[in-house]
Amino acid sequence: MASGNPVNSGLVKRADSLLVIIDVQERLMPAMAHRDTVLDNARRLVAFSGIIKLPIIVTEQEKLGPTILDLSRHGHPVKPIPKVAFNCFLSEQFDEAVRESGRKTLILVGVEAHICVAQTALRAVSQFNVHVVRDAISSRTVDNWDTAVERMRSGGVTITSTEMIMYELLEQAGTDEFKSTLTLVK
Repeated sequence: MASGNPVNSGLVKRADSLLVIIDVQERLMPAMAHRDTVLDNARRLVAFSGIIKLPIIVTEQEKLGPTILDLSRHGHPVKPIPKVAFNCFLSEQFDEAVRESGRKTLILVGVEAHICVAQTALRAVSQFNVHVVRDAISSRTVDNWDTAVERMRSGGVTITSTEMIMYELLEQAGTDEFKSTLTLVK
């Protein structure tokens, strides 16, 4: 079992996974290191989720503007969950949405890596298989991002990449979903 997590079997499975987009918001993203890469990868994951019908939960930290990803364009009529807590699980609405999904694998993307993403991941790892997409998270400084990745990894969170998670969820080539996904990775 990877990273000592009792629910972690190593590879992600589509039927058990949920994409969680944390605070990718209008007023927050301009301050993020490598923001263009993070936004591109978050957009790719949203589009990919539409291709494979992967459910999404989105959070928005209050007073930081709307989410800047066009979720509805990819078949995700998702209403963001407002929050004031850094750890998403401290929002009753978020906690309820995750539990109602019935999914045990959380794929986390968003900002800030060392605050909301890390606190959510570290809280979740005792009950969920948690994968944080390293190239789709950021902080205002690279040092904070790097520290967050290191801390989450040492806390039992699986650190992955955009393409890695996409290909794990696809499982095989030659399908219509695979062909549609190729446009996102080329």
